[in-house]
Amino acid sequence: MTEDEAAQIKMQFLYALRSKGVTDARILSAMERIDRGAFVRGIFAERAYEDMPLPIACGQTISQPSVVGLMTQALAVGPRDRVLEIGTGSGYQAAVLSLLCRRVYTVDRHRRLVREAQAVFEALSLPNIVALATDGSRGLPDQAPFDRILVTAAAEDPPGPLLSQLKIGGIMVLPVGQSDTVQSLIRVTRLETGFDYEELRPVRFVPLVEGMAGD
Repeated sequence: MTEDEAAQIKMQFLYALRSKGVTDARILSAMERIDRGAFVRGIFAERAYEDMPLPIACGQTISQPSVVGLMTQALAVGPRDRVLEIGTGSGYQAAVLSLLCRRVYTVDRHRRLVREAQAVFEALSLPNIVALATDGSRGLPDQAPFDRILVTAAAEDPPGPLLSQLKIGGIMVLPVGQSDTVQSLIRVTRLETGFDYEELRPVRFVPLVEGMAGD
């Protein structure tokens, strides 16, 4: 691929993000810097810059870029924030977050995905990401509370352990739904007196599964 071709692909990639509603300049800049192609392998690598989800190992997916951008935008991440991501997957979302905040803790129940994502983080020189293989439905109580929590798998309701690990004034963005066909992306803000819930848009994500996987 020539430099001109690469520049054209990047321009189309950013245009697609803007056309879907990703307008935050910091997020667009981060998504321009983080090469999605580094997180897609095999026969799907040539489709890394299309706005579509793609299969990755362990029966999981890498989310479509516009959804990554919109979820990140809804999270309203600040440069001093500590962020917890539930569902490392390919590592792409955590890499984007790492350019926007102080530290990202990302967890996944699949050890293989964590190993592979960690290798990409090191290759891209992203030292402020801590990747751990653990049961994401329980969060990371030892590191709580968090300024922001992002969940990239759908639960029927926002998990109680994750809500409890959110700071007062903190925000959690996650998909909720009882099936893989009817899900909504919601934003939860923790208040002094409880939680405020805001429905954002319909989405489709893999389910949030408790416990560790066998790989």
